[in-house]
Amino acid sequence: MDKLIKSIATSGFFRAYVLDSTETVKEAQEKHQTLSSSTVALGRTLIANQILAANQKGDSKVTVKVIGDSSFGHIISVADTKGNIKGYIQNPGVDVKKTATNEIIVGPFMGKGQFVVITDYGTGSPYTSSTPLISGEIGEDLAYYLTESEQTPSAVGLNVLLDDKDKVQVAGGFMLQVLPGAPDEEIARYENRIQKMPAISALLEADQPIDALLKAIYGEESYKILSQENWHFACDCSRERFEAALKTLGQVELQQMKEEDHGAEITCQFCGQKYQFNEKDLEEMIHDKAQ
Repeated sequence: MDKLIKSIATSGFFRAYVLDSTETVKEAQEKHQTLSSSTVALGRTLIANQILAANQKGDSKVTVKVIGDSSFGHIISVADTKGNIKGYIQNPGVDVKKTATNEIIVGPFMGKGQFVVITDYGTGSPYTSSTPLISGEIGEDLAYYLTESEQTPSAVGLNVLLDDKDKVQVAGGFMLQVLPGAPDEEIARYENRIQKMPAISALLEADQPIDALLKAIYGEESYKILSQENWHFACDCSRERFEAALKTLGQVELQQMKEEDHGAEITCQFCGQKYQFNEKDLEEMIHDKAQ
């Protein structure tokens, strides 16, 4: 199970979240059979959504939509405040690396578009906000969203590191935010440290990635841990939910499905689970509609 640590500088002027999201991204890669670039793009989106959901209180749900016009298509993730997250990418088959360095390419395949965040507080009126994609690298797009939409200056670093077989090795990242009243000299000191910090991939490869991330953020400055949260990939799909969706179809559509396809198979986009409905199931739905 993955871990997210919330911390705050002793001064009270900075807070940081650090994450080890390795198991979540591994599960997503396995369920969607993503290739290298798609794995990294989907993984970064999941990590970004973990950060946003962890920033909420109460029983809330956060949906992140990274809507691009290039090869990846849309990337959708849904997370709640109980540590559950799911997600998918429209095109799981993007697999491009730089020839010289074998570095996985992500940003150019996101294209132009929007970083959309939908927060559902359970009141029946979800709140939606968005900012333009500035790079398609997801981490930079999240930082821009937090700074522009939520008016909280933020630094974000997140990544997914693959092994030589393009399987997820480690995944995670951090978010650092400036809180009201922070003196300019302290902001400059943190900015300098963030600019000089090692690559996120290197920090994630450390024996204790959470500790390595905290050390890189705070240096020798004191901080305290506020909380620790556990996270995992979990989909809330069910046969009942998809059956309810089928029942919204008209009698004619259900009859055609029964006669031409002899049943129905529905695949959950978020986890790949398949649900089968045979001719008898469809006949019962048709009969119910006729009553």
